Amino acid sequence: MPVPLYEAKAEFFRMLGHPVRIRVLELLQDGPKPVRELLAAIEVEPSSLSQQLAVLRRSGIVTATRTGSTVVYELAGGDVADLLAAARRILATLLTGRQDLLEELRETDATR
Repeated sequence: MPVPLYEAKAEFFRMLGHPVRIRVLELLQDGPKPVRELLAAIEVEPSSLSQQLAVLRRSGIVTATRTGSTVVYELAGGDVADLLAAARRILATLLTGRQDLLEELRETDATR
């Protein structure tokens, strides 16, 4: 029996539902990054980052390329960046009245 589209969509959003995964995707918007750069920017244990990268890779939302001992990750397509931008716009609307979080959101947009 095929999975209904709404269930597939829910699974997709569950896959995105982890702070480390979201941060990885945000960082990869600027272009491909080796794991060492992701580790430095996110400051999590290597095993934790590895787990989250594996989830993103299995979902097909990121791709990985190995050159020697270096693994470089990148977004699988531009639609992911569009989705993150839409999420930022929606979040900005929802955070009206939550000045501290709204300011943090604006600061991250300024660095993009």
